[in-house]
Order: sequence, then structure tokens, then C-alpha cells
Amino acid sequence: MPKDSSKDQADKKSAECIKIAKDGPYLVSGNLPITKEIIVCDEDNNPLSWKKGEPCGNNDCALCRCGQSKNKPFCDGSHIKIGFNGTETANRKKHAEQAQQIIGPELILSDAPDLCAGAGFCHRLGGTWDLTQNSDNPKSKETAIQQACDCPSGRLIALDKKTGKPIEPKFKKSLGLMEDTSNKVSGPIMVRGGISLESSNGTKYEIRNRMTLCRCGQSKNKPFCDGSHIDCKFNDGDKSVN
Repeated sequence: MPKDSSKDQADKKSAECIKIAKDGPYLVSGNLPITKEIIVCDEDNNPLSWKKGEPCGNNDCALCRCGQSKNKPFCDGSHIKIGFNGTETANRKKHAEQAQQIIGPELILSDAPDLCAGAGFCHRLGGTWDLTQNSDNPKSKETAIQQACDCPSGRLIALDKKTGKPIEPKFKKSLGLMEDTSNKVSGPIMVRGGISLESSNGTKYEIRNRMTLCRCGQSKNKPFCDGSHIDCKFNDGDKSVN
């Protein structure tokens, strides 16, 4: 078999993307793997780590965005029946343009609050912000970095103060369906590894290592999650949060 040409490889790379259908689903291409991603909590019910759940396929597909599909996470056309309004309301600023910075002795925390998906990893042991300001303590520094890296939406990004470089988890391009055991709800679609996201009008969002897309249909920051799945008690039927 001949090796792929550079053009073929570029075509494959460009095929790994998510296109948002107007008032409809997320159209996923590039055979991206989809798995359940379950929040593991400590004894005080604080989010502590992630546990990989069952795989949900890796075929090109349409993922539900209205929250009403009977075949979650996949679209079954319910958005048409309910007259779903999927208007995209998120601003198009890059993370660096909308973030505020918390500067500690060894870390800088870049925080874009509008991207918060309510996962809650940032609250433990005083919170990522205080831990950053105490980052001359090795344990505080380590915990601040871990909490920032566990933030699925990429709201929080830890940067090395000396180099200014972000400290990011390494992901293969993939999608995760968040299951929030702390709040006993199903959460957003986790988009990992720098996948292209295209608006319903054809424009592109900033490519980021971590993003969370609303799948309950209630976010006020579409297409991104704003934590509304917690208030509306969204559940896709996963037994881990029942």
C-alpha cells in the first residue's frame, strides 16, 4: 500500500472537526473517539479526578444539542419537533483576550469565567486561585496545576511564571461525555486535543486544547456549556449519576 501523501494527511487532519447545525446537532467528522468521562469525588464530595467510562463509538455522527433526543448522545431529530433555538451567543474572543490573570510566585493562572462548565475541580483545598498565590509551596503548586488541567472547559489555564508557557494536559483528539457524580447529573461534551469548531454560519471558533459544548440545550453561552445542566438536572440515562 502506498503511503499517504502530505495532501492526503492534511485532508485527514482537516476532517477532524465539529460543525454546528443551525438550531440542530453537532455534526462530528474525522472518526473521533467518544467515551464517557466520569468525575471521581473525594470523601467530601469534591471533584478529585477523572475516570474513563465506556466507549460510545468513533464514527462520524450527529450529537444531540437540544437535550431532548431519545437516543442520547446522538441526535434523533427532536430539535425539529420542539422548535429548538440553538442561537450561538458566545463571544468570539480568544481565551487570552477574555481572561483575567492571577499572579503567584511561581504560577500564573489565566481565568476566563465565561467558559465555566461547573465541573468543580477548582474548589478543593482552598481553590485554584489561592493555591496559585501560594505556588512557592511545592504542594500548592502541584495541586493548582492539577486542578487547572482537570478543568474540562479550559476556563482555567496554569502558566509557568518564568517562561509564560501554558501547562496543558496532552490529549489525543477525542470527545468525552461528562458525567458529574458530585451533582448527580450528566454534563457537556468535552472536546479535547485541539479540534476545529465551526459555527452554523461557517466561521471558526478559536481552536483550544479543552472545550465543553452544551448538550442539555439550556446554556446561555451556546455553543459552550455554562453549567445549566446542573440546574435543569440533565441526565442522559447514565447509571453512574442515577
